[in-house]
Amino acid sequence: MTQAQEHALGDAWHPIADGEAPAWASVWGQDRFGVFAGFDVDGVECRMRWIRPGSYMLGSPADEPGRWEGEDQVEIELGGFWVAEFPCTQALYEVVVGENPSRFVHPQRPVERVSWIDAWHMIRALNERVPGLDARLPYEAEWEAACRAGTTTATYAGPIEILGENNAPVLDTIAWYGGNSGVGFELEDGGDSSAWLAKQFVHTKAGTRVVGLKRPNPWGLYDTLGNVWEWCTDRRGQQMAGPSLDEEFADGIPVDLEAAGGENRVLRGGSWFSVARYCRAACRGGFPPGYRGGYIGFRLSRGQD
Repeated sequence: MTQAQEHALGDAWHPIADGEAPAWASVWGQDRFGVFAGFDVDGVECRMRWIRPGSYMLGSPADEPGRWEGEDQVEIELGGFWVAEFPCTQALYEVVVGENPSRFVHPQRPVERVSWIDAWHMIRALNERVPGLDARLPYEAEWEAACRAGTTTATYAGPIEILGENNAPVLDTIAWYGGNSGVGFELEDGGDSSAWLAKQFVHTKAGTRVVGLKRPNPWGLYDTLGNVWEWCTDRRGQQMAGPSLDEEFADGIPVDLEAAGGENRVLRGGSWFSVARYCRAACRGGFPPGYRGGYIGFRLSRGQD
């Protein structure tokens, strides 16, 4: 039994009664991680975790191993928000969009090969299916605050020691990354990992993995590090400063996706394909909004009711 299955068996799930939970939710509850609420689309469930408002320290200290420029620490005040427990799965994407673009096909693996624009198209369609959901991509500051879950170290499991390009022992229990993403990989169509340098474990074929197999963070979120990079709303060139909307957004949704512009959008968290230094809470990446890759997905979020 996976950790996610054990976790689910221990949850207190409740049918919604008037006044007890958001109107968009079909189930709700509270467990050792906090408050959650779930919605359903034709039998495919998605559960979201409530992240409380507060002050969050983001970025990395100057002596963090693997650190890049542009990760300066900053304290940010955030309002409360909801964020999905897992990256968007292929099952949820397919039931909403009607197709599955992923290379590593499995309903409970994260959807990949989706661009920032693709993610927003799915979100628009999802919001039509679930009245009042008002889902969106997380802002970069929200993503990092949720990933850290109150911690200030390189990962929510503690500091990172990088012994080799693909070898950081702290990642093995919490993330699928270049050092372990091929261990027990069972699909025929895997990425050739035989030449990857200094791996934590020997493997020759790798790819994404079923969500929820690794240990969650203290707020009940899985796969925030590794598995797939996750799109955020923000432009890559913007300073991370919390939620802000400009003229290209209306009610939190981009007005014209096809005219979103070529400026890179933020990616966070690293992936199955990533070296160890990319799988730190502070690491910031980015690609143009139309880019698709077999290591890029997204996670649903929504603002406070």
